[in-house]
Amino acid sequence: MSTVSWITLRGLFGRRRFLLLLPLPVVLIVLAVLSRSLGVTPREWAPPVLVGLGLAVVLPVVALIVGTGVLGAEIDDGTVVHILTKPLPRWQIVLPKLAVATGVTAVTVAVPLYAAGLLADSARLGLALAAASAVGALAYSALFLALSLLTRRPVLLGLVYVLIWEGLLGSVVSGTRVLSIQQYVITLADRITPTELLLGDVSVPVAAVMSALISVGFTVLAIDRLRSFSVAGETS
Repeated sequence: MSTVSWITLRGLFGRRRFLLLLPLPVVLIVLAVLSRSLGVTPREWAPPVLVGLGLAVVLPVVALIVGTGVLGAEIDDGTVVHILTKPLPRWQIVLPKLAVATGVTAVTVAVPLYAAGLLADSARLGLALAAASAVGALAYSALFLALSLLTRRPVLLGLVYVLIWEGLLGSVVSGTRVLSIQQYVITLADRITPTELLLGDVSVPVAAVMSALISVGFTVLAIDRLRSFSVAGETS
């Protein structure tokens, strides 16, 4: 593990914001267990729990908390100066932080989604949800990491994207779903394990290509943006 990755992990787990990661995954598992134990049919509880909560809320919110924290928090408190003063290319700073954000998000979300998918249908569905959520974790993390370098209000803009673009507009304007990471994740999970419980609104090629473009594009943007930061952590 690189020094940057280790510093990022230590800082992430040492901040109170890490405690914000725990409630939503726990709620997801609790709802799945209660629905299964009460005899509610999967067709009734799986879509709102797996998609409405798991993929539409837990995944993006966890990614938002982690993605904006791995570098944005260091910029806010000034500790980023210790990294910027090192003779490292900016990509060697951004990529390890993106890897940590993606890994923490993927593990935090994939485990409860796997458990919920297992309770709803089968281990195959659980694995499909876990794998697709890992792809979503990368795309969301790249987006939110870039936002933390582009604005002083990354969490607010991230919530606008998740709640308004993906949530509100995505439910009434079909054209916005082409730019929805949530839809990519649903489509990829359904492709891995076809099921009536998951209904994606974009094609598999669109989901795969757009996930890659968002991940790579915002990573490149973050690297370029970090190059404009001075030692004091301010943009030149």
